[in-house]
Amino acid sequence: MKYGIVAFPSKKVQDFANSYRKRYDPHYALITPHMTIKGVFEADENEIKIIADKVASITGKHKPFTLKTTKVSSFAPVTNAIYFNVDHTDEITALREALHTIEYNDEENYAFVPHITIAQKLKSSEHDDIYPQLKMIGAEFEEEIDRLHLLYQLDDGSWTVYETFRLSGDV
Repeated sequence: MKYGIVAFPSKKVQDFANSYRKRYDPHYALITPHMTIKGVFEADENEIKIIADKVASITGKHKPFTLKTTKVSSFAPVTNAIYFNVDHTDEITALREALHTIEYNDEENYAFVPHITIAQKLKSSEHDDIYPQLKMIGAEFEEEIDRLHLLYQLDDGSWTVYETFRLSGDV
């Protein structure tokens, strides 16, 4: 089964992101707007219980962090995805590094860029048309994130919460 670890922003941010995602993101109906902390990995029932215990231990040692979006950016030309840029803070980096001490059945082959996707899988012409418009929207939000979510993918491709972990520590 496929899993991932994410932080969900507030409903206000999700609603704002969804106002664009419903037009420009084919994954709109599959997952709520989120910031990925740990990308997709595979695990069986026994492995995920061990991983969940380790995630709980790590999140218990880390305090809530500030999620601050500052602008709309794009991963082009690597991929035609458009996103709300999230400030890359020391707290997010420390949490991510701690979570990556867990052994997962995956290979990450990209640099971590904290973000909330609002458009993806666009044709180049479509990307080039809408990106300048989206860059002009005000995408400035700041809020505290006090929990992470371990998600799993259902047979229909949608994602749902397996377990939620509170950030409650002192790191």
